[in-house]
Amino acid sequence: MKPDPEMMARLRAATEQLMKGGPLAATAAIQQALAGGAAPATTPDDALDGTDAGTAHATLKDLNAPPTYAQARKRAASARPQAQAAPDTGPSAQPDIGGWLKKAGIKLPEGLATGDLAGAQPDMSEWLKKAGINLPESLATGDLPGVRKRPPPPPLPEGAQFLSASYTCTAGTRGYKLYIPSTYRGQPMPLIVMLHGCTQDPDDFAAGTRMNQVAEETGCLVAWPAQSQQANSSRCWNWFSAADQQHGRGEPAIIAGIARQVMAEYAVDPAQVSIAGLSAGGAMAVVVGALYPDVFKAVGVHSGLPFGAARDLPSALQAMKQGAPGGDKRGGPPLIVFHGDKDGTVHPKNGAAILQDGLHRHGTDSEVVRGKATGGRRYTRTVYQGGDGTPRAEHWELHGGGHAWAGGSASGSYTDPTGPDASREMVRFFAAVTAKRQP
Repeated sequence: MKPDPEMMARLRAATEQLMKGGPLAATAAIQQALAGGAAPATTPDDALDGTDAGTAHATLKDLNAPPTYAQARKRAASARPQAQAAPDTGPSAQPDIGGWLKKAGIKLPEGLATGDLAGAQPDMSEWLKKAGINLPESLATGDLPGVRKRPPPPPLPEGAQFLSASYTCTAGTRGYKLYIPSTYRGQPMPLIVMLHGCTQDPDDFAAGTRMNQVAEETGCLVAWPAQSQQANSSRCWNWFSAADQQHGRGEPAIIAGIARQVMAEYAVDPAQVSIAGLSAGGAMAVVVGALYPDVFKAVGVHSGLPFGAARDLPSALQAMKQGAPGGDKRGGPPLIVFHGDKDGTVHPKNGAAILQDGLHRHGTDSEVVRGKATGGRRYTRTVYQGGDGTPRAEHWELHGGGHAWAGGSASGSYTDPTGPDASREMVRFFAAVTAKRQP
């Protein structure tokens, strides 16, 4: 698709605000540019109070709402006396409730600013009643973004561990968590590296994907790298940055280093190391898998974008909105791709582009299977095999699916419990393709 010159000009003008007013002001400027308006005057980041900063963060995130724990943490911090207030180390983004209400056909009373909605959770339904807003009968208040009360994730199985660690190299430092199943006794196991989406963290992503539970059943180690707010204000992996698309540099080097560190400290089968991610994490998984095929033998992508789809923030937003035609053609490890055909955050064309790039150097045969998950979600699964029968790729098109992890748990954010179970299918695929590589 040919880029819109006027939009690209607005986006690039908005990006210039980054050097003047900081990333939060730039984010607000870019959001306004996408809407068709001129870039607003810049406001330095340190001049923004908590509410404005949260709104600015929300415009850049590629997921729909911040996790509930982040909102609760922020409310608790603001309720403490100033001298005792603890710094807010989690995502501060607030959901765009005003925009959500508008899409739902709900008109706000005159004189009520949408900014007043920020901080209304978790008593949103009561707040709406007081504001004189009547929700449609078919709309449950539990469907409001950020309002859903999430059940806690299941406790760790006896003998299992979910440890915190960190890794440092010349490219930087990142923390990560490591799941060790109860069956680990020092024997070689597969390793899966999981990259969260924007505004998420390892705990939230683990709860939502249930990958640790699948790893417990199948006998896998799972590493969960954590993006820092210093590197990206919305905790997005910087897949769109040219500096983070090179071997031996930036975030790919850090993520590959985390995998190598786990491999050095625990018994890992080097032929069964895989990487997967959601949204920005999915896009970064594509990058890391292509740059480090010596480390990662398979890649899983959910709602992501192809390598080379963008080189800066304006082109990233363009690719997310319209879909990228494909980028880097170097190929890479076998991959499995999930994407909802109603994804309004990352265009579904990106999923097809990832497959096109990944299969570029491989002659393949394909088989199409249509089905319905136990939760009700219909899908089309296309399986690609090499001439020797070796599995090369799978593409799961989720009919009616949005920007959320398929088959996930309500304990985490941005999940679609209607299935199919992306975590379980990814582990199955990883085992199939890496088994072919073993001597």
